[in-house]
Amino acid sequence: MNREIIDINDCTILLEEAATDKTLVDSCLFDEPVIAIAFYGAGNVGLKVKYDGKTKEFHHTKGMVLSFYADEKVEFEHHVSVEKPLQCLVIATTIKNLDKMPNGEGQFLEQFLHQLVHPKDHYVEGPVFNMNPEMFLLVDQFFSNAYEGELKMMFYKSHMSALLSHYFGQLARQQSNKIDTSQLEKFNRAQEILLSDLENPPSLTELAHQIGTNTNKLKKGFKAQFGVPVFKYLHNERLKKAYNLIKNEQKTIQEAAWAVGYDSLGSFSNAFEKKFGYRPSQV
Repeated sequence: MNREIIDINDCTILLEEAATDKTLVDSCLFDEPVIAIAFYGAGNVGLKVKYDGKTKEFHHTKGMVLSFYADEKVEFEHHVSVEKPLQCLVIATTIKNLDKMPNGEGQFLEQFLHQLVHPKDHYVEGPVFNMNPEMFLLVDQFFSNAYEGELKMMFYKSHMSALLSHYFGQLARQQSNKIDTSQLEKFNRAQEILLSDLENPPSLTELAHQIGTNTNKLKKGFKAQFGVPVFKYLHNERLKKAYNLIKNEQKTIQEAAWAVGYDSLGSFSNAFEKKFGYRPSQV
């Protein structure tokens, strides 16, 4: 388990990362009441939130954003396994620090997360949704940066501001494109189907049929939920998986391309460079 705590202005950034060859349970509690936003990156770790004799479970955490208020009586349990490593970034502050936060973050917390700023329980859950590709890339950069000292702090400050900007922007879009809970579940299911078979995904019509809706509602609702159209999302996920296969699993470029559904090595390399800014051979 790797855990790093960084204090920036009136916020605290918590970076947690863990991989294991056996089952591991990691518990986390806060020393004082906090308003926090948790961003879950690579991996699909299990999460249990325990408070006041209650337990809330999350099973599909990869790419999830969870906002919450929690006091010192709330316990967060991460269940890490071989197939489900942990990669979590938490940005937290306290109610008393809201007015001191720069760049308008306190104002946006009050506007979009009113129920967290004025809590009525030990644990209050705010909006839960999935990161768009830009947010996912920013989170990954927190865990892969190699800067030290003042440069590292400058990096964290700028990336925290960028991440929060995307977060509040997505909340604003959701408020202007209201989707009921049952529809959100359908679009989350569509995401799961796409991620389960990146090499041979269903067509738009097939995907709509599988989740019980039509293609127009799928296209509109998926973009409102995830910030990009269905196949743009699929395209980004394919390339992120390929990057991981090359960097962390020592797959060849050809093997990575095949694993995510590319038959042409040239097309794969061009798409990879367009997304990441460098060729796969430079990873």
